[in-house]
Amino acid sequence: MAAQAPVIISSESPFASDVFTKRHPALIERLTGAWPFGPGQHQALTELAQENVHGVIQPLPASAANAERWREWGSNFYGLPWAEAPFLWAESYFYRRLLEAVGYFAPGPWHKVDLFAPFKQAELTGEVVSAEIAALDDIANLADDERGQALLLSSLWGNRADLALQITAGRSSEASGLVADDSTVLWKLLRSAPGGTVALVADNAGSELVADLVLIDHLMASNLADEVVLHVKPQPYYVSDAGLVDVADCLRALLLGKGASRAVGERLREAAAVGRLRLTANDFWCAPFDFTAMPQSLREELTTATVTILKGDLNYRRLVGDRWWDPTLPFDQVTSYFPGPVAALRTLKSDVIVGITPAKLAELNASGSGWRTAGTHALVQVHQP
Repeated sequence: MAAQAPVIISSESPFASDVFTKRHPALIERLTGAWPFGPGQHQALTELAQENVHGVIQPLPASAANAERWREWGSNFYGLPWAEAPFLWAESYFYRRLLEAVGYFAPGPWHKVDLFAPFKQAELTGEVVSAEIAALDDIANLADDERGQALLLSSLWGNRADLALQITAGRSSEASGLVADDSTVLWKLLRSAPGGTVALVADNAGSELVADLVLIDHLMASNLADEVVLHVKPQPYYVSDAGLVDVADCLRALLLGKGASRAVGERLREAAAVGRLRLTANDFWCAPFDFTAMPQSLREELTTATVTILKGDLNYRRLVGDRWWDPTLPFDQVTSYFPGPVAALRTLKSDVIVGITPAKLAELNASGSGWRTAGTHALVQVHQP
């Protein structure tokens, strides 16, 4: 692995600073408008919002679930302003504190309630998903490689997915907004070892997870994978991150469709029934660390995969490390530790980036846009040991 660059501290990044001073308080306000919380929950949420902006990081109560573990994980950061802690750790800890504030882990009516379910459901029943499902009929007759690339790009762009656009974009990186494009390498890797196991670590629920499921179906139907292991979050995380219930909701949306959509849903349901599609939710996916801290059992599982496909911005930050890397540093150098072949499908929504050519970097910097964080650019990067 490459020599370590400095960790991103929230106060050093305008984007990260805004997460704590603007985005988190706004999220808490949105949650209080969506749920009938009681006085104690309102007070805890208000205090958390104020702490994010003006206070210092407080540890979990001693009685909280996994309190001792979190006290160890945060021993260097408690008592600091939120903006002075590593961005990756602090953002993850905020969501753990949010669940604590509403009683997610405690016995009672709020036990294991997904706070973000209303927002996920609103997207799943919205126009984007409807258009996405309808577009499956349009691509059903494409050649395998064209259909696969369209589905890959749809999965990549998440809630900006537009299958019709991806069809016309084809393999053009410029047309599809990619700053790095190893998609040809990914398809070659999959075809070089057909019939194996593909691991896909999900990111967002809603339209992105629908696109992920359709891509998974394509991999199995094309015999590029005999088995797919879909990794989701074990608890609500980062507002829109996918959990087991979200997979069920998205599968139901496919089954309620017609034509190609229903056929995809039926194949996926059958694949799950016979063990070709397996779901898992490892606690590590909600830990506040990068993937160098991955437990041995998970490393061993991913070692057996033909490729691990990591979806989204957070998984990218955890893969390469949430650090101020030189953007032209080769992707292979910072991912050489990973236990097997790995592919990152990411829409850019944070500061960290590697694997960009000097010419592309100069072009992006000269554009005057906030290309690193605006979600207007994306990448497909692959590392093969």
